[in-house]
Amino acid sequence: MVLNRLSSLLRYAGMALWSIFWIPAALILGTVRRDSSLPLRFARKYWGPGMLRLAGADLRVQGSPDALAGGPAIYVMNHQSSLDIPAAFAVLPVDLRFIAKHTLRKVPFLGWYMSWTGMVFVDRSNSTQAVGSLNAAAERVRGGISLLAYPEGTRSRDGRILPFKKGPFVLALQAGVPIVPIAIEGSMRCMPAHLRPFRPGMVRMAIGAPIVTEGMGLDRRDQLVHQTREAVVALHASLARSDPQQASAPVRAERTTG
Repeated sequence: MVLNRLSSLLRYAGMALWSIFWIPAALILGTVRRDSSLPLRFARKYWGPGMLRLAGADLRVQGSPDALAGGPAIYVMNHQSSLDIPAAFAVLPVDLRFIAKHTLRKVPFLGWYMSWTGMVFVDRSNSTQAVGSLNAAAERVRGGISLLAYPEGTRSRDGRILPFKKGPFVLALQAGVPIVPIAIEGSMRCMPAHLRPFRPGMVRMAIGAPIVTEGMGLDRRDQLVHQTREAVVALHASLARSDPQQASAPVRAERTTG
């Protein structure tokens, strides 16, 4: 027990130092080169894979992460752990922006990084401001960026998928871009909440078929929410049923370059 706690403390410290190093380095280099996407590419190539290694996560992927690399999309994923974010960066071959709580803007280093790279901040306590943020985000998605959303709005406490909030789906309908359902399993066991000890092991991700929204009106919002949640639930169930020995090889840094 003592060794486990000491190992976990070292892992948390290593992940903090890794982030403190890479976030400023990426921002400085991006500023010098006047390239706001460069920090996102750094996150895909270095930060995300490095965080997974430090956490002891053996990440396996089902499905094709390259399916929509050529065009904008809204990626929708269930949320189990803080490890979900580096996993998404490591797997998805696009410069992802996130839909995030507005309070994260004030977090040192992380908030600076998110603001500089154009993440979408939403204040759910202010409906008018939230609608304005999503309308602006829809314009940016139509302009070519892709977003990742955690529509549960918070991390699941027991791994079960919570009800989905409607904001990301309104955004997808307004932008007319596909929704890509994604399920993740094992990240909560590997890196639990509230600084509990790590349990290094397998984290699995399943990527589903894109759900086309082009031509759909806002009146079909509830249908789209239901369809997407059912897809994520089915993907999650497939991960629970699958034999870990049959999963694909671990994700490596070279898969995320570009």
